[in-house]
Amino acid sequence: MSDRAKIDFNSIAGVSLALAAIMGGQLLEGGHLGALIQFAAFFIVVGGTVGAVLLQSPVKILMNGVKMSKWIIFPPEKASQVLIRQLVGWSYLARKDGFLVLETHAESATDPLTKKGLQLLADGSKPDKLREILEIEVDAEVSYQRQSAKIWEAAGGYAPTIGILGAVLGLIHVMENLSEPSLLGSGIAVAFVATIYGVGLANLFFLPIANKLKSIINEQVVMREMLIDGLVAIADGENPRLIENRLMSYCVDER
Repeated sequence: MSDRAKIDFNSIAGVSLALAAIMGGQLLEGGHLGALIQFAAFFIVVGGTVGAVLLQSPVKILMNGVKMSKWIIFPPEKASQVLIRQLVGWSYLARKDGFLVLETHAESATDPLTKKGLQLLADGSKPDKLREILEIEVDAEVSYQRQSAKIWEAAGGYAPTIGILGAVLGLIHVMENLSEPSLLGSGIAVAFVATIYGVGLANLFFLPIANKLKSIINEQVVMREMLIDGLVAIADGENPRLIENRLMSYCVDER
C-alpha cells in the first residue's frame, strides 16, 4: 500500500468549474468580481466556522482532518494488483521455507499493518487470532480517519449559519448608519457577501471534501480487508493460486 502521490485532476477540474461558473455568472449579470471580495465577511464566516468546529472536535482530530485534505488532490495510491502480487509471493515463500522466512519481509515493510501482520505470521499466530488482532487495529485506524473527515462535514453545516450571522451583523451596521449614506454600501455588501461565503464554502468546498475523504477512506478499508484476508489465508496454508483468485474478487472496479 504505497503512499506515492498521484494528482487527482477530477478534484481540480471540479473546483475550477464551480468557481468559473459563479464568477462567470457574476460577470454575465453585469457585476464585477471586486463586489465578491469582502474581508470582513470572509473573516466572520471562516473564523466563526473554524471556532465552531474546534469547539466540537479535539485539536488532534481537527489537525488530522486538515492534514487529510491533501488527499483531495493527492489521494493515496490504490495499488491492489501490487498488494495481490506481494501476498501471493509471501504465500509461496511460506509454503516453501516456512513462516519464519516472512520475518525479513516484516522488517522491510513500510506499512505498519503489513509489518504487524507479517510479524504475527512469522511468530506462528493462529489464523483466527491473526484476523482478530489486525481487524482491531484497522477498526481503530478507520474510526480515527472518519472522525477526522467529519470536521469538513461539520464545517459544511456551520458555514451557512455563520454566513447568515454575518449578514445580520452587516444589516445591524446598516441600521446604525442610516443617517450616513456613505457607510450604507459597505454594510449591505458585508451582509450579502457573508451569506454567499457561507453557502458557497459549504457547498463548493467543505461538503464535497468531506464526501471525497469518506470515499477514499472506504477504498482504504477495502485494501485493508484484502491484506487481512490474504495474510489469514497464508496462515491457513491455502494454495497460492486460490489466494490470488480470491483476492482478485476485491478488484471489481479494475476489471
